[in-house]
Amino acid sequence: MSENAQALLGSWKSACTKFDITSSPSVIQLVTNLEHIAQALAQDEEARVTLGADASLWSDLGKLWRDLTRAQLTFWDVDDEETDLTSNKDEDLRTVCGSLAKFTRNLVAGVPENQARAYENEPDMRRLLHYHTSWSAMEADTEAVSVSRVLTQAISNMVTTNEALMSKLWETYLNLPEDQVVLIRLLSSPDPRTVLTVFIFILNCIHGSRLRSTMLTRTAVGTRVCVSLLDDMLKLYEAEESSVGSQAFDVGYDIMTQLIEQGLVPDLYGKFRISGEIVTPHQTTLLKIVDSYLHSIQTSMSSSASELRAIKVKQKLSPMLAKCFLDLSAYARKAVERSIDSLDHSPRSPSIADTSSNDFSSAKHSRLTELDVMLPKVCEALVLVTQCIITVTLEAEGESTDERLHAASDPSLKAFFLETRSDDDGIVKNLIDLLRLLDVFLPRINFGRPVHSSGGKDTQTTPTPTKGSASDPTGFQYLKRDLVRLLGILCHGVKASQDLVRTCGGIPVVMNLCVIDERNPYLREHAIFALHCLLKDNRENQAVVDAIQPLGERDEAGS
Repeated sequence: MSENAQALLGSWKSACTKFDITSSPSVIQLVTNLEHIAQALAQDEEARVTLGADASLWSDLGKLWRDLTRAQLTFWDVDDEETDLTSNKDEDLRTVCGSLAKFTRNLVAGVPENQARAYENEPDMRRLLHYHTSWSAMEADTEAVSVSRVLTQAISNMVTTNEALMSKLWETYLNLPEDQVVLIRLLSSPDPRTVLTVFIFILNCIHGSRLRSTMLTRTAVGTRVCVSLLDDMLKLYEAEESSVGSQAFDVGYDIMTQLIEQGLVPDLYGKFRISGEIVTPHQTTLLKIVDSYLHSIQTSMSSSASELRAIKVKQKLSPMLAKCFLDLSAYARKAVERSIDSLDHSPRSPSIADTSSNDFSSAKHSRLTELDVMLPKVCEALVLVTQCIITVTLEAEGESTDERLHAASDPSLKAFFLETRSDDDGIVKNLIDLLRLLDVFLPRINFGRPVHSSGGKDTQTTPTPTKGSASDPTGFQYLKRDLVRLLGILCHGVKASQDLVRTCGGIPVVMNLCVIDERNPYLREHAIFALHCLLKDNRENQAVVDAIQPLGERDEAGS
């Protein structure tokens, strides 16, 4: 035994022998020794191994944790009335807890034998963690926040890289009674450093383990943990770069990446469902993360192995994305139909050639009678799903850096979306029907602005686009642009889809979108490209366009 290790062990035994939990001087002495030993152990692996080989250390450590737990959890049973004396005693107990947690954390780091011996104290440590993460403690006491963070670090170190202990602890934590789930209490902490600590703990537990990842997405406790995790990520999204909050967000994103690559996001999306609601806030947040992930792997594939892994991830996500698109687009269609008093019920949308028709005019100036309050949220989620499908199908088409479509490299993904059906209608048919309605509906809606009336009759004015209208917060931003972009991709080189658009009266719908719209940047360019995809090598579609005669010249905005 080295002199340093021998000195540390002697200091430990001396502190334990003289310790009296009811004596403040004794508490101060123990804390001083623990802090000194913990600091030394953090820098000396040999000392950790040597101290861990002494059996008496573990019996002393177990006694300290048991005595501390008993004293802390029965503290208010003696006297419910807070005085300066009881306050000082409570502070002493917190101080001992923090120092003992630091000692345990550093003692077990990287030493499997120490981890196994220290794990015997996990129930007592968890009970103390539960106490220090109570609402009153976390809100009113910064010391309690600090203690809970160090306790979490100690428990995390006890199982990190130890598969057997990690599986045992993870199963225990995800099957605790609802009122004892310490992970959720930790995730609700207002302290970013505590959130970062518990994020790292969760990431270490699920990394490389499909079983533990599955438990996180399929158990009731695991689902609640994921809800809290997403809530924290939303709060941390605007955190300053290089701050603790920003680091926590990055670790949270790594956790979600693990779940995406394990193919568990569809399960989690289903768990977030609430009866009677088409889409929930946590489902929308999850879609944002999936969208971000798909864009990131699209630009970071550096080898055939990473490309194959990316294709597998997209294949796992595609059924969920297709179902989400069909469900959300169907809801949006029905909501828009209900919102407009009189629509053109003919199967053909008003085209450039007949914009002066009475039907088109009546639809444009029909009275808004009902607005589904969920529609903006549905459209926000629909944009995210559409962007995800665009990323997947563009990759299937072999998108290059100049964003041109080339020969298909993996046509099965694109074919899957083309073949998916809901009530005998596929994605292409849903795109046309929704775009037809949105062409009438969106110019009529501007949330937050009054509906002007004139002459006793209700009229709806179309607001003039302003500089800030591109930042439309209502959920409709980018909607038409992304829908028509997806239509163009799905119809590119697929004659059956081109013909379906024609028979649905969709060509005039696309032509009507070849305009500038500040709510939909580059709408005109994407609509023109979609039109190109519809007409390429398709004489029947070309004939439809040739038959449409413009009634006048368009201005620079395409109006």
